[in-house]
Amino acid sequence: MLREYLPVRSEARRLLIGILLASIGRGLTLPFLFIYLTDVRGLSDAAAGFAIGWFGVVLLVLSPLGGSLMDRIGVRRVLVPGYLVQACGTVVLAFASSPAAVFAALTLMAAGLAPSWSGAATLLASLTGEHERQRVFGLQFALLNLGIGIGGLTAGAVVDVARPVTFQVVYLVEAATFLVPAGIVLSLRGVGHAPAARETPGPRGSYLDVLRDRAFRRLLLFGLVLTTCGYAQIEVGFPAFAVRVAGVEPRVVAWALAANTITIVAAQLIVVKRLEGRSRSRSLIVVGFVFAASWLILGAGGLAGDGAPVVAALSVILCAAVFATGETLLQPVMPAITNVLAPDELRARYNAAISMLFGIGSVIGPVTAGPLIGAGRGGVWVAVVIGGCLIASVLAASLHRLLTPVQDGREIEDAVYK
Repeated sequence: MLREYLPVRSEARRLLIGILLASIGRGLTLPFLFIYLTDVRGLSDAAAGFAIGWFGVVLLVLSPLGGSLMDRIGVRRVLVPGYLVQACGTVVLAFASSPAAVFAALTLMAAGLAPSWSGAATLLASLTGEHERQRVFGLQFALLNLGIGIGGLTAGAVVDVARPVTFQVVYLVEAATFLVPAGIVLSLRGVGHAPAARETPGPRGSYLDVLRDRAFRRLLLFGLVLTTCGYAQIEVGFPAFAVRVAGVEPRVVAWALAANTITIVAAQLIVVKRLEGRSRSRSLIVVGFVFAASWLILGAGGLAGDGAPVVAALSVILCAAVFATGETLLQPVMPAITNVLAPDELRARYNAAISMLFGIGSVIGPVTAGPLIGAGRGGVWVAVVIGGCLIASVLAASLHRLLTPVQDGREIEDAVYK
């Protein structure tokens, strides 16, 4: 079954292997960063939170720069050093014994990560035809979640705050995993170089050229609203509401996140098959409704509260699983639209602009969730995020008329971008 989802070109298959291995490494440490900084390295909760926030700021600032550089000098010349810088930063973090060392390590890691998502998406788009691109992006997302799940389960059985060396080991292993995709990208000869148009005299493109694309502007607005009321809330609002309003134990939140990952891995390939030949913009409309439904389920759990702890727990877990079904619709479709709209000479900038949405949302999201839930207005927070997801659906509906049938996925035009 998996074979029919694999890209035609062997280079793209090798790149997907590198993405899987790097995501396993990321999964080894991602769930435990806050614990590592506070319980092992002795930072206060506030300092650890500030350090993690600093990571997000650096990532947000450098992502557009990465897109510009990749369009100018080629993806390989930016992506490979990025992986190596991530590896160096991770090694530094493994041995960081002071706040200054922690901040230096996180700065390096964010600088290396900044071009990674958009670079990988740009390479995959250049190695696939329009007829297979949506499938491949869906497979990439499934592999990403599978890797993070494998890494998290592995590290969970190993790390022990009483033995700091266990954390150092998983960080060093993570650093090693970044060397694999770096080597794979280096081995892809003839791939990821600057477009030929860039080698001739004439004005170079810019993000202003990206923003002149009316359909892409609408896609960006949709993504910003959906990310702020979706992904950013899963990181902050979801656990805060689940514990403080629905009254569940923290372990229930962990079960819910596991259910989210399992749902994505199990359903992604099935969903992406069903999406073929269907309107991408209308799929995005459905995503907004599905995300809204997930928050509605969570809100019901909050109403149950302490009076029905089993109902509250089930609502929290079901919310995460339903949210995951929306993710399986979103992740193949949004990059597919992005890359069918993007000209070769601006492809990395288009992908970098999409990746920036997650950084912006991660800044806006906590600002809405924290004060509302902290002030005992969990119901208002639920109403806000549901409303935001429904607004995103309206924006997706308006995108439909801005796309040609090919761009919208209703007609297939085989084109390989190089």
